[in-house]
Amino acid sequence: MIGVLEGLKVVAAAEMAKIEQAAYVDGACEQSFMENAGVAIASVAENFTDKNHLPKNITLLVGKGNNGGDALAAGVNLLKHGFKVAALHLYLMENCTPLCQIMYQKFCSLGGVARHVADEAFLQFDESRIILDGLVGTGFKGKAEGILALAIVCANQSKLPILAIDIPSGLNGTTGEVGTVAIHATETIFLGLPKSGFFLNEGWDHVGVLRYASFGLEEKYISQAKAIAYLPNEETLRQLLPPIKRTRHKYERGYLLAVAGSPSMPGAALLSCDAALHSGAGIVRLFHPMDMEVLLSCAPFELIRQGWDQSDLQAISHEAQRANAMFIGPGIGRGKVAEQMVEKILKQIDLPMVIDADALYFLATNPHWKIPPGSVLTPHRGEMDRLLPKSLNKKDYLEFCQSFADEKDVTIVLKGAPTFIFHPRKSPLILTRGDPCMATAGSGDVLTGIIAAMIAQGLDARSASALAVYLHGISGEVAATALTSYCVTSSDLIKFLPHAFQLFSYWSLD
Repeated sequence: MIGVLEGLKVVAAAEMAKIEQAAYVDGACEQSFMENAGVAIASVAENFTDKNHLPKNITLLVGKGNNGGDALAAGVNLLKHGFKVAALHLYLMENCTPLCQIMYQKFCSLGGVARHVADEAFLQFDESRIILDGLVGTGFKGKAEGILALAIVCANQSKLPILAIDIPSGLNGTTGEVGTVAIHATETIFLGLPKSGFFLNEGWDHVGVLRYASFGLEEKYISQAKAIAYLPNEETLRQLLPPIKRTRHKYERGYLLAVAGSPSMPGAALLSCDAALHSGAGIVRLFHPMDMEVLLSCAPFELIRQGWDQSDLQAISHEAQRANAMFIGPGIGRGKVAEQMVEKILKQIDLPMVIDADALYFLATNPHWKIPPGSVLTPHRGEMDRLLPKSLNKKDYLEFCQSFADEKDVTIVLKGAPTFIFHPRKSPLILTRGDPCMATAGSGDVLTGIIAAMIAQGLDARSASALAVYLHGISGEVAATALTSYCVTSSDLIKFLPHAFQLFSYWSLD
């Protein structure tokens, strides 16, 4: 039985503070929480050190709040595990929170070296191999200035690995905005629940790899938290993979129609169709404008190519009666003939549909068009901006996306780093797999083919979208490992799709 798709809640910083406060009201001990956090943070730091074969030498950057206390609590545990630990604290200890002062005393009593940082001359990392960032936490808003900004800049310039506690210092935990400067973390050790600011605006550029750490907050308080979105349940995603049946035939694997390509952009059609074939679809039939046979001569042998008169839907209507799904848009161009063709298909073809690229442009310029219910739209941020009201408030962007999905009864795959999935009357999902190498022409066409193939194999729109985005992201990661993040093309993403399926099918992912 397939479980729920929603995994970890993603919350605003204030929401996390709210449920922690509820625990304190019920008698939870704040110092115990900090000590638990110290154990968990130290464990992540030790694992990072072992994995990267680094000397056990770490520097704590300590602010005046409880985030600094968390760093010192981690330092206490690291000292017990044989680490050489130095603490650089930016503020006089008498100006720090009581818990920060308690942890400072414990740290010093175990032989930890502490130094007050008055200016840049004191921001030296000596023989350190890792920096643990405990300057400011998720309650920070506004701009890092003075000694705080200087410490952030020096840490970033050190080129040492930085492990951020709960959030990279200087980053807004709710909005992901950076006022002046923020830590560029190698890893962020988030406490309890991930914060929305990790995934919004500049956040994703700063958090690095996300690592979970428990500080002892009971599940009953976690269940009370209001989620802005969810990270997907990886095990549920794995269960969504279409089952392999020994007796199945090609039609059971899914018959997919594609309306894509134009004389100026044949590659978009080929990328999306090839990706669909490599994602399990049993048959893919490409409908393309007449006189493109030579341009499509390098198509995979398995692809059925059919030229058609774009003003006549008879051929598509005939195949739609036995097909399972369709995608439309990659490379069709923005001419009048293409616009009329898209309008007719959206009105007359009754198939689960993935709408991408130029077809999205026509939807944005014709907001009165009815989108077939249950469709999947795959815009990047610029395309989504065209679909949404011009007067929207940037701070309410996710709410506008969700409202669009609700009103139009469609699934939206908002492509980016990370990718958001909106589905009618469901909480958004945030998909974080992938690599910067995927910012390349045709990457979205590949994703369209994967999503459509999953729908053709029987998955519902939301499940198909989530699984496809995940596999697409893993393919990018594997491709980058093999070819570097500089050298990957969209064709490479298809080449490494089998590796992504294999990894996701059989092995747990780090």
